[in-house]
Amino acid sequence: MSLLETLAEQEARLVFTSFDNEVALALGAFLLQAARERSLPVTISVRRGQQRLFHAALPGTSADNDEWIDRKSRVVDRYGQSSYRVGESFRASGKTFEADSRLDPDRYAAHGGVFPVNVAGVGLVGTVGVSGLPQADDHAFVVEQVEKFLATT
Repeated sequence: MSLLETLAEQEARLVFTSFDNEVALALGAFLLQAARERSLPVTISVRRGQQRLFHAALPGTSADNDEWIDRKSRVVDRYGQSSYRVGESFRASGKTFEADSRLDPDRYAAHGGVFPVNVAGVGLVGTVGVSGLPQADDHAFVVEQVEKFLATT
């Protein structure tokens, strides 16, 4: 399976049955606990629509990580796919997101780390993401934690 196929499969599989403020807070706390256990230098964000419902910044992060999450979240909001998948789609076609998307790179970043929150029968309702690790690691951490979280609900 190619990376793009894997990324698409993750999005198809990791779907919520519902998503409200309480679920968002629980999801954020779940990621925070896992990041603390691993001493990861990440910023965590969970949003519903444009509203940030959970935000935490662990030691080793800076305001730059907040900006990265905002930029990656805008990509997910616009394309309805993980920020990593969008960037990989451009790379797989021999292009770069920065040069070929026609979007302001100061506002949009197609780098791994922000994942769509899709609700069954509804579609995209929000985002969950981290910033602070290499992009593939940011993405892998979010996917791993969303998968574990969904298994507990």
